[in-house]
Amino acid sequence: MGTWQISDRDILLELIKEAYSQGYRMLDTAAAYSNERQIGRAVSELGTDRKEWFFSDKVWNTCRGYEKTREACRASLKKLKTDYLDLYLIHWPAPAGTCADWREQNADTWRGMESLYREGLVRAIGVCNFEVHYLEELKKTAEVFPMVNQIEFHPGMERAELTAYCARENICVEASSPLGNGQILQNEVLCGLAREKGKQPAQICLRYAVQKGFAVIPKTVNPGRLKENRDIFDFSLTKEEMDRIRAIPYCGGIGIDPDEGIS
Repeated sequence: MGTWQISDRDILLELIKEAYSQGYRMLDTAAAYSNERQIGRAVSELGTDRKEWFFSDKVWNTCRGYEKTREACRASLKKLKTDYLDLYLIHWPAPAGTCADWREQNADTWRGMESLYREGLVRAIGVCNFEVHYLEELKKTAEVFPMVNQIEFHPGMERAELTAYCARENICVEASSPLGNGQILQNEVLCGLAREKGKQPAQICLRYAVQKGFAVIPKTVNPGRLKENRDIFDFSLTKEEMDRIRAIPYCGGIGIDPDEGIS
């Protein structure tokens, strides 16, 4: 369950309760989402065992570098009321287009991630929005290579080169914004397949990513949609249908360029 732009504690508590009953166990958050404290309180109020949950968090751009990354992780742990994270990610690379020392910044931040991993404060480490050239540079100094790359992926944004690279390097691809910015749900190919399958266009998008072997982290503030987003394992897409989706041109995404950066 994605939690971007959800910061109200009461809404989060309702969503997390419903998500738990539906079988969701992963909560994806980030320091930049400003909801870690609310998630920690909501999970605590739910009264479940921490071991049942998979917490994924991210270090923000203002905390790049070895020491700042370590400090940021400890701050997130405190807010989430936990003594470890299941997955910790670099939210964005230092952008090659605007940072002269982007290689050094990314390498130093990654050293901090590796130290957290070795100490057991995080059980897996990875990155978000890292294109191939960032990963190749990281490989030159990394002792532990990223285990996950969370990227924007959805119909109309195929990312073929990057996802193929991740497959070769044994990096799990996590599809963030697997429904794009919502406009793709009006696409006639997706709507047609949804009618044929007796599903919703969003379910076709999620099934497409899962069938490609990717993890998906859809976000919703509607408890009823949690079941809909999970209800994608009673049908499959044929090769021809997968090919039709793969051929969809760009039709609505977030579209932030990692080389230009984000503040």
